Amino acid sequence: MKNYISVTIFLLSLSSFAQQYKKADFKTLNAYLTFDVPHKKIMGKVKYTFDLLEKTDTITIDAHDMDYTNVTINGKKAGFVDAPHALKLYKGYKKGKNTLEFDYTAQPKQTLYFVGEGDGLQIWTQGQGKYTSHWLPSFDDMNEKVVFNLSVGFQDGFEVLANGELKGKSPEGNLQKWNYEMQNPMSSYLLMMAIGRFEKQQQMSASGTPLEFYYRPEDRDKFEPTYRYSKQIFDFFEKEIGVKYVWGIYRQIPVLDFLYAGMENTTSTIFSQDYVVDNIGFNDRTYVNVNAHELAHQWFGDLITAKSGEHHWLQEGFATYYALLAEQELYGEDHFYYELYQMAERLQQASQTDTVPILNEKASALSYYQKGAWALHVLREGVGHDAFRKAVKTYLEKYAFQNVSTDDFLAEINKVSDYDTESFKKRWLENPKFEVGEAIELLNKNKFIQQYFAIGSLQSQPFKESKEMYTQVMNSDAFWPLKEEILFQLAEVPFEEKADIVRTAMKTDNIKIRQAVARTVVTIPDAFFEDYKSLMQDESYVTKEIALNVLSMRFPDRTGEFLDMSDTWVGFNDKNLRILWLTLAYTTKDYRADKKEQYYAELQDYASPKYESSIRQNALSNLIYIGKQDDTVLINLARATKHHKWQFAKFGRDNIRKLLKEEGYREAFTNIMPELKENERQRLELLLAE
Repeated sequence: MKNYISVTIFLLSLSSFAQQYKKADFKTLNAYLTFDVPHKKIMGKVKYTFDLLEKTDTITIDAHDMDYTNVTINGKKAGFVDAPHALKLYKGYKKGKNTLEFDYTAQPKQTLYFVGEGDGLQIWTQGQGKYTSHWLPSFDDMNEKVVFNLSVGFQDGFEVLANGELKGKSPEGNLQKWNYEMQNPMSSYLLMMAIGRFEKQQQMSASGTPLEFYYRPEDRDKFEPTYRYSKQIFDFFEKEIGVKYVWGIYRQIPVLDFLYAGMENTTSTIFSQDYVVDNIGFNDRTYVNVNAHELAHQWFGDLITAKSGEHHWLQEGFATYYALLAEQELYGEDHFYYELYQMAERLQQASQTDTVPILNEKASALSYYQKGAWALHVLREGVGHDAFRKAVKTYLEKYAFQNVSTDDFLAEINKVSDYDTESFKKRWLENPKFEVGEAIELLNKNKFIQQYFAIGSLQSQPFKESKEMYTQVMNSDAFWPLKEEILFQLAEVPFEEKADIVRTAMKTDNIKIRQAVARTVVTIPDAFFEDYKSLMQDESYVTKEIALNVLSMRFPDRTGEFLDMSDTWVGFNDKNLRILWLTLAYTTKDYRADKKEQYYAELQDYASPKYESSIRQNALSNLIYIGKQDDTVLINLARATKHHKWQFAKFGRDNIRKLLKEEGYREAFTNIMPELKENERQRLELLLAE
């Protein structure tokens, strides 16, 4: 799983009955699932097969707040206890093969999400780390691997997706029944469902695996930039890893208000709608890294799974590193090393306060993902690329469909190399510090990084002494981060002293370099005005946003001119440009005065629950900035506090706390109470009582 901005994971800790699989080994599940959409309920008919290997008093299936009927084992009524977090079986099973059947109903408080309504309805799941048991009786212990076969009944006209291959569709009463089958076992956290009005396109990998790419009908024109390089990444991984993709089919589905960037459900990655972009959006925000990261998990995490949270880096570190290798294949070695450098910067900073090593179930996400990736880079460079590839191939083949530990992996490294893995383990996996010296030595293998370090060393020197070097680099064909770094270093230098360098940067026509100019040149002399204004035409929604903001702030008398140039802008999925435009249009004196209230009403609308949380948050932020004590805004802010996406809920709570410190808002929030749902009202009451 990959999260965006701050990567946050749930540790895959074992439950109190973690060793149950050694006594009762569950083999297959066949389930038929239907929904009560208005009440956000799921109903299921479940059939498990399992082998009882040793005598045991109780067999436990994780399940939260569910109601059960018709519970039988081997066709006879079973003895069971309906516990709050589990279905506990105590009678009816025998040594050897058994069949368990039951019906259940649940109204999950998490993990299964109903987003939107009507034709815009989507239903999707997010099971990592041990949360699938909120919507399907299953196993929080990832050491219990089962062949899961889901059938789902839903109204016709919607696409229904689940793990595995679609074996057929058939009418089932007034529903359409979709039958999916898996051939191999997996951990329960990798189960998924996604339902919505999707279209798809299909490609075939070089090895013959069908690749399915889903999108909403209104996003048809965004298909190519969203899924750009997908087939190349898939083909690269099969070649680089040396083990064929084993799951038969691979699909990717973007959903609304997903909790993270993506999730590597076996055969079926779900990812955030934020990564569905057009050609301009691709220049600032791409799905490429998330795409590669989640696909890499199909080997590292899905095919083989860590035995416990202590070894979680074997999933996230591998997925992060192989995503970088895929980007190296696509974008080149300089890009690869620049990404490693940026990771090293973050890790060096974090190691000053982070005292937990990778081999600890309480390690930080940064450690599991990025330090894990760095550890693999150290190992790959230490043993050699061919030997590393051979060890990884053997490791995957030996432990396929099983659970692994760090020592299992290092044992395969030891078979192909005399590299000191014990020392490596102590330095990189058991030591919370980041090995800066070793990282710098490896980074310096790349000429671009050598130049980058050289440019960095100039920062402490007077500009006059460094100007010649800056100018030389800016006029060269050097990789763009070098030129960006120069512009950042010169941010505080008066424009007239750096004018030639800035003008050269503008002429590169490189979006990233020109964006650095937009960020760093905030005092704009008249002679540079037209050049800066040209940034509004760049193929970048980020650059456009910066330029419109800066120009309106620096030249308030000409804001109308800038707004006329940008009145059709929309931007990313979060409507960053449209919402900025509406805010400026509303607050700019005398600009389209007859449409002020229309613009404000549009902002209010974007803050309402009919839109994704990213749009709502953008709109609410701007409405709060405008500063009207507006009941509609306050109601939508209160609604945000109970949103399933924790980032948006936190935004709502934090902003209510800030507003309560201002005059009149406590009474205003109290007055909107009757307009809220009970759970929203309860949350607001708690905030008022703080």
